[in-house]
Amino acid sequence: MKPSFWRSVKMVAWSFFGIRKSSESQEDMARVNPFHIIVAGIAGAGIFVIGLIVLVKWVVAK
Repeated sequence: MKPSFWRSVKMVAWSFFGIRKSSESQEDMARVNPFHIIVAGIAGAGIFVIGLIVLVKWVVAK
């Protein structure tokens, strides 16, 4: 099966939550492109940080 960016994004999203079966994780690792994982991880971390900043500004503004 061809590595896809969407599969990498889903893998990174599950990693942020930490709720993933070991068998599914091993299967994904065999089917993803490492470059896709890096890009998806950086994008996910950026979205998380921006979300936290927006949340703090919203709470402090009230």
